[in-house]
Amino acid sequence: MNAFTIDADNNITVHASRKAARQTDGGVFDTAESLAELIGPDNKRLVEIWNSLPGVTPVKKFTSRAIAARRIFAEAQKLVPAVQTSMGLADGATEAAPAPTPAKPARKAPAKRAETQKTASSGPRATSKTAQLIEMLKRAGGATLEEICRKFGWQVHTTRALMSAGGSLTKKHGITVISEKVGDERRYSIKN
Repeated sequence: MNAFTIDADNNITVHASRKAARQTDGGVFDTAESLAELIGPDNKRLVEIWNSLPGVTPVKKFTSRAIAARRIFAEAQKLVPAVQTSMGLADGATEAAPAPTPAKPARKAPAKRAETQKTASSGPRATSKTAQLIEMLKRAGGATLEEICRKFGWQVHTTRALMSAGGSLTKKHGITVISEKVGDERRYSIKN
């Protein structure tokens, strides 16, 4: 049965036996419970250990120490001891390769601006309501709020939201809508 060691830098090494693990520096564990006991009450260290494992989704905290220890131990079991006969280990003993360097935190989603620039060039489908709305807004004088609501059957608040700086015309298509008050009516337009 494999045994594991963990050093002060939270590097986990897998060993072919508990005896081989005891011959190295670091705390030895072979169950999730012994890992939890080895780490003690330091919940921050459990998070650091988890986040340093390769291929895992980083977390900010665990619901309990027991869950953290089980999850870390399950990931540690995926490590495989490597045979190192060329390095002079006696009698075909096996020792694990050191754990890879800690994984980098997951990359954040790209900024909304990059997405806006990507989709702005493609534009909406020619037959969509969005494309029809853009054509209405491009005509001389633009369109009134009432015209847009009547043509598409939208409610006033929905139409205003669509036209706003945070609306889908700006976010998805990179189009800036100009709003002007002409007399008693509000006109929306797009500069060509």
